[in-house]
Amino acid sequence: MGWELAVIAAALLGFSVVSRRLAGTAITSAMVFVGVGLVVGTQALDLFDAPSTGEFVKVLAEATLAFVLFSDASRIDLRTLRREYTVPARLLGIGLPLTIVLGAILAGLLFEQISLTEAVVIGILLAPTDAALGQAVVTEPRLPSRIRQGLNVESGLNDGLCVPLLFIALAVAEADAGSIGDAHAVRLVVEQIGWGMCGGVIGGVVTAAAVVVGTRRGLIEPTWLQVVPAAGAGLAYGFAAPLGGSGFIAAFVAGMVFSALRRPDSGEVTYLIDQLGEVLNAVTLLVFGAVLLLPELEHLDWRIAIYAIASLTVVRMLPVAIAMLGTGARRPTIAFMGWFGPRGLASIVFALIVLHDAHLPHLETILSATYVTVGLSVLAHGLSAAPLTRRYVSWFESHPADRSPAMESVPAAEHRWRRPAGIAVTSPASPASSRDADGTPPARVTL
Repeated sequence: MGWELAVIAAALLGFSVVSRRLAGTAITSAMVFVGVGLVVGTQALDLFDAPSTGEFVKVLAEATLAFVLFSDASRIDLRTLRREYTVPARLLGIGLPLTIVLGAILAGLLFEQISLTEAVVIGILLAPTDAALGQAVVTEPRLPSRIRQGLNVESGLNDGLCVPLLFIALAVAEADAGSIGDAHAVRLVVEQIGWGMCGGVIGGVVTAAAVVVGTRRGLIEPTWLQVVPAAGAGLAYGFAAPLGGSGFIAAFVAGMVFSALRRPDSGEVTYLIDQLGEVLNAVTLLVFGAVLLLPELEHLDWRIAIYAIASLTVVRMLPVAIAMLGTGARRPTIAFMGWFGPRGLASIVFALIVLHDAHLPHLETILSATYVTVGLSVLAHGLSAAPLTRRYVSWFESHPADRSPAMESVPAAEHRWRRPAGIAVTSPASPASSRDADGTPPARVTL
């Protein structure tokens, strides 16, 4: 162990001290931690020398994604979602598959040496969005709530939906490359998905039962109540992984089951797991900058650069535009939703899965395209989130109440989002996109 722990601690302390001043500015936490990683990496100050193939990087990234998947899934209220499913259903049901297909086609055209299945792997790696990289979008209460919640739910669900697709694509790619046989590939997919779902159901049921029984009978101290969901995510992952299942599928399913079974009056029980996810995400981004991104920047070529730019623009924006056909959404709305599809944690962890567990002939190309795209997304979406959100809000509020854009003005119920204390949010009784009788936006409250 060198200076790695001291670097991580110093970065967390430094950002904590100025976090309130940076809130709402163009400098995001993701930019800060990736930037620190670039500065302290082996090719720079050489204070952080953890190998990309080492267990530390893998365990950190996997633990972070497991907590985030459980947390994201547990925040989605399915009853609420059924009442306003149009935007997230279109983004996930139409936009997500088209993004994968378009990303694979572009990879096949730019990287002629890779196989079709490897191109699909790249498409899946860069399909999930990470709303935390543009948190100004999903926490801005003046934004039309239908748009804000659509992007929020999309980000919360698409990484979990991409996990089984990734394992299927990897199995097919390895079978095509001759690394494993077809029968072995099928068995791997069945085990990953099957045991993953079993672990998720068991973890979700046990966690919900602990919360329900413990709160009903007064058995749990309030501080320990926050530990239960974090332990539940670990239980689901820890049950599925030794059996050959996907711990990520297990964590995601467990969060969904937990959300469906726990009592609404049990109170806020996910604060600890949310905060664990935030801290681990920050550390993962620092490690990403120091260990994964910095070496790739030294060998960046034009094909990788073009792919990264296209992945964040046409590969994302065209599928979103197609998905929103027939909804009546205005062009500014389609452009806004299309642009805000940041790539972050899920893509990093998926790439590490490919690095550690897959045996693909063109692994370096796959990893380079993923790392550079995520790095560009951290910068581009971080810088643009706050100003473009303000510009879009100004466009929306410039319309009189009786001539508001019809699609955008439909209120959507609030889905909870991980946020630091003190960030202004909209009261559930008064959705952000609905207007008062005099046409003014609803008042904001602070939690």
